[in-house]
Amino acid sequence: MPIHVRAEMGDYAEACLLPGDPLRARYIAETFLEDVVQRNAERGMLGYTGTFEGSPVSVQSSGMGCPSAAIVIEELVQLGVKKIMRVGTCGGLQPDLAIGDLLCAVSSAPADSTASHYVGGEPHVPTADFDLVHGAVHHAKKLGKPMRVGPIVSSDIFYQPDPDQARRWSDRGLLAVEMEAAVLFTLGALRRIRTGCLLIVSDVIVEGEFVRISDEEMRRAVDEMTELALHAVTA
Repeated sequence: MPIHVRAEMGDYAEACLLPGDPLRARYIAETFLEDVVQRNAERGMLGYTGTFEGSPVSVQSSGMGCPSAAIVIEELVQLGVKKIMRVGTCGGLQPDLAIGDLLCAVSSAPADSTASHYVGGEPHVPTADFDLVHGAVHHAKKLGKPMRVGPIVSSDIFYQPDPDQARRWSDRGLLAVEMEAAVLFTLGALRRIRTGCLLIVSDVIVEGEFVRISDEEMRRAVDEMTELALHAVTA
C-alpha cells in the first residue's frame, strides 16, 4: 500500500483524472461518476473510483505544485493507473485568451526543479501523450466546445516575484502557466504511462487589468472540461 494514496491494487481504474483541489475531485466524482467509492482521504487528498458511461474511471487530487503532484502520480502508477488526465486551472499568457477558455497542453516548459531532478538536469521536453491530445481535440469538436491547443509552462512559484516573467513566456508563444503538468508529462515518459492536461483559463496575466474568474463561470467551465476529459481518458 502506498504511503499517501492509501489504497490497494485494483482500487483505482486504469484511467484517472487528476485535479489539484480535493474538493474538485469530490465534485467530479459526485457529479459525473456512477457507483462511486471513495478510495483515499490520506492528508485530505481525496480519491474516488466509479464509472463514466459504463467505463471504469478514477479521480484523484494531486495538491498544488510539482512536488506534491509527483508523489501522487508515482503512487497511482504503483496502483496500476495507466492513463492520467490533469484537469485544472491556469493563468492565460496570450492577450487573445479569455476567462473560461479551455486549453489542451501538448507540452510544458519545466520552470520547476522537480521535473528537472527526474531527468538529472539534462535537457528534456515534457510532452503529452498524442492519443490523449488527439482524443481531447476530437471530443471537443464532437461536443462543440472551442479549445486552444499548444505549449504551456509549469512554474514552481505562484506569487511570481519577477513582474516581467509573464511577458517573456508570452513572447515565446506559451499559452498559459500552471504548476503540475511538467512533472506529469515527465513521469508519463519515465513510467511509460499516457498523460494529458486540460486547463481552464482562470485569469489572464498579460496586458490589461488582472481579472479573476467568478465562481459561476468556474463551475460552468469545470463541468465542460470534466465532461471532455472523461470522454478522452475513457476512449
